[in-house]
This record gives sequence, structure tokens and C-alpha cells, in this order.
Amino acid sequence: MPSAGKLCSCWGGRVLPLLLAYVCYLLLGATVFQLLEKQAEAQSRDQFQFEKLRFLENYTCLDQRALEQFVQVIMEAWVKGVNPKGNSTNPSNWDFGSSFFFAGTVVTTIGYGNLAPSTEAGQVFCVFYALVGIPLNVVFLNHLGAGLHAHLAALERWEEQPRRSQLLQILGLALFLTLGTLVILIFPPMVFSHVEGWSFGEGFYFAFITLSTIGFGDYVVGMDPSRRYPLWYKNTVSLWILFGMAWLALIIKLILSLLETPGRSYSCYHHSSKENFKPQSWRQSPDGEAEPRLPQSGCCPEGPVRIMQHPEPSTQQHLPHEEGCGRDEITSCKFRT
Repeated sequence: MPSAGKLCSCWGGRVLPLLLAYVCYLLLGATVFQLLEKQAEAQSRDQFQFEKLRFLENYTCLDQRALEQFVQVIMEAWVKGVNPKGNSTNPSNWDFGSSFFFAGTVVTTIGYGNLAPSTEAGQVFCVFYALVGIPLNVVFLNHLGAGLHAHLAALERWEEQPRRSQLLQILGLALFLTLGTLVILIFPPMVFSHVEGWSFGEGFYFAFITLSTIGFGDYVVGMDPSRRYPLWYKNTVSLWILFGMAWLALIIKLILSLLETPGRSYSCYHHSSKENFKPQSWRQSPDGEAEPRLPQSGCCPEGPVRIMQHPEPSTQQHLPHEEGCGRDEITSCKFRT
């Protein structure tokens, strides 16, 4: 069946190599993370056990079981969003600023994991709140990035533009990337370093992990009970997250377009024999002549094809019926010249 042939060609030509690359990338990440983090984890575990033993030696009235119960209480408090450090005068995790920040992490699907509703009513409300808020957030981000996306869409018509337009486009893209990096990824870590006491590297790490919606929860703003945070701090961070996510999504889309562009040397189309062919784009050599390109395997699986050169964009021809093609349709490969 033709459809089965197309499916096999699609799997063999694009999906299977991408799947292999995806799995290899995951294996690479697993190997590197294991090499970097496993030894540090073992050292932290040994250090924790040493501190527990020293604590028991200093306080002989306690036994191992009582200490383990106390550690369990601390862990349960931490899971419920209560910071074990400090005392009962610590600021609430559910004041308006913190609640506003939590609502932002819900609709943006960041989910740090350090704070969650503990009451049944709060959990039910969170489900329905996210059910409406996540699509609303997606729609807002799409409209927010619509204007900036126009600059990225121009990259798809790169080779059809004159040299001067290409230079201006490079300068505009460089300015966009530079200003966005400064405003989204450079200046905020400086603020975090001043307010939270983090290093610049930790602030930069938090910024990217947050804006990419990974949200490990190892670094979260406004959670240190020993610090006094301005009232505007968490609300401003929430707005930064919203606009930063739109900017980072465009950067990721730009990277995707750059990765996919090299594979677009030709296009395959199915046209009716009664209609004119409509090539979308062509590629020319430096002397202005047509530059033919060889088809790749799997482009036209239904039958033999004829290579057509288009020295003029307006030149449109029909291919005669070839054996192996359907009666009503002719499969052709159009090469960008």
C-alpha cells in the first residue's frame, strides 16, 4: 500500500534517526550526571550520618530511635512547606505574595515541589485552577511571542533576501539576543545574589531552571527565614518568569529552526496532473544558474522521478505519466535551485 510505504519511509528517513539521537542524548546525560553527582551524594550521606552520631554522643539522653523520629518530623514539615530553620515567627508561606508566586508556578507548570496545598479543599481547587490556568498561560505566551516570532520567521526566507537585508537581519537578531540575555538571564541573577545571598552562578542556574519550567526546587526565592524580603519581590519575580518564559521559548524555537534548516535542501510534493506545480523556493549558485540537487532516499517512494531544473521562478511544467505513479497524481521532487 502507498500509505504504508510512506510511513516506512518516514520512519526510516527521519523518525528513527531522531529517536536514536534522542536516546543517545539521554544516555550521555545519565552518564555525565552520574559521574558528577554520585560521589558528592555519597559524601553528603556520610557527612549526615557522622553528624547524627556526633549529636547522639553529645546528648546521651537521646537514643537512635528518638533521633530518627525527630528527623522524620522535620522531613514532614519540610514537605508541607514549613522551613525547619528559625522559629514560629517565620513569615508565612501562604501570605498574599507567596500565594501569588505559587499560583504563577502552577499555571506555568514549573512546580518547584517545595510548597503544595495540604488541605483537601486546596488540592481540589488547585486541580481546577490549573485546568483553566495552564491553557490561559499558553494562549498568553503565544500572543506575547507573536511579534518577536516574526523575526524568527524571516530566517526561513534567508536565502531569498539580498545581502544588505541579511546583514540588517543579523544585526537585529544579535541585538535581540544580547538585550534579552541581559534583561532575562544576566541582570536577575545579580538581583538574586543581592537579595538571596546566592552566588551569580547559583542565580543563573535558578533563572534557567525556572524559565525552562524544569523547576527542581533546590533553589526557590523568598524562602530563607533569616532574611527580610521586600513586599514587591515575589510579585516582580512572578512577572519576570512570565516574560522570561516567552523569551526563552523563542530562543529554543530559533535553535530548532537552525537545526532543521540544513535538511531542507529539497521538498517533496504530490500534485494533480491537471494542476500547475508551485515551487515554494529555489536555490541559485553564485553565478545565478540553477544548481541541481540529488534527491534523498525515501523522498518519492511511489515511483521513478524526473529531475526538473527551474531557471526561472515562473517556469512551470508538467511531468508525463511515469510507470509506478498513480493515474491521477504524479509524484515529483522539486529542487531548490
